[in-house]
Amino acid sequence: MNRHLLLLVTLLLFSLPSRAQEKNRILFFGDSITAGYGINEQKAYPALIQQKIDSLGWNYEVINGGLSGETSAGGLRRIDWMLRQPVDLFVLELGANDGLRGIDLSVTKDNLQNIIDKVKKANPEATIVLAGMQVPPNMGPDYTEQFKKIYPRLAQKNHAKLIPFLLKGVAGSEELNQSDGIHPTAEGHRIVAQNVWKVLQPILEKEQMKQNK
Repeated sequence: MNRHLLLLVTLLLFSLPSRAQEKNRILFFGDSITAGYGINEQKAYPALIQQKIDSLGWNYEVINGGLSGETSAGGLRRIDWMLRQPVDLFVLELGANDGLRGIDLSVTKDNLQNIIDKVKKANPEATIVLAGMQVPPNMGPDYTEQFKKIYPRLAQKNHAKLIPFLLKGVAGSEELNQSDGIHPTAEGHRIVAQNVWKVLQPILEKEQMKQNK
C-alpha cells in the first residue's frame, strides 16, 4: 500500500463514528401515554425528560417508542424492530390497555417478561426501568389489586428499577387529564415526567460519574 493510500485509509477510519462517540440511548417503550396521545409529542413526558437531560449537558438521546393502543402482546411483536439499534436504558410502559380489556393477568405478565428478556439478550448491559400502572376498579377488586402487583414483582425478579405508579398525582384528576379521563394533558405530562425523573436521575448521574472517570 503506497503512502497516499495509507493516509487516506487512516483518515477514513478516524472519521467513522464509533459507539463511544454516539449518544447513549434511552428507549421509552409504551402505549399512548408514552406516545403523547392528544398533545404535541414535544410536550409528552419522554420529550420533557430529554429537556432535563439536555439542560444538564448529559450525553443521552431519548427515543419515543410509544404507540397508541399498544398492548403487551403488540409490544412483544414490535420490540425486535425497536432493538435494531443499541439501547443503554430501557423504560417499559405497557400493560394498561391489557387491564382495560380485562386480559388474563398471567398473559400480560408473561408478555412483559418476554419483552424484558429480549432487551436483556440484545443489550446485556442495559438498565431496565419498569413503569408501574394501575387500572380502574370496574374489573373487580381482585383483578385490580393483582394487576397492580405485576410490576413490582417483575421489577424484583429482573433486578429492574421501578416507577411505582407512572400516573401518580395525575390519574383521576379532571384538570390533568383530557376529556376521556385517561390520557394526561400537557400539564399532566409534566407531573408524569417528574415521577419518571425521580427514578431516572440517580441512574443517569451514576452513569455520568463512570464516564467522567
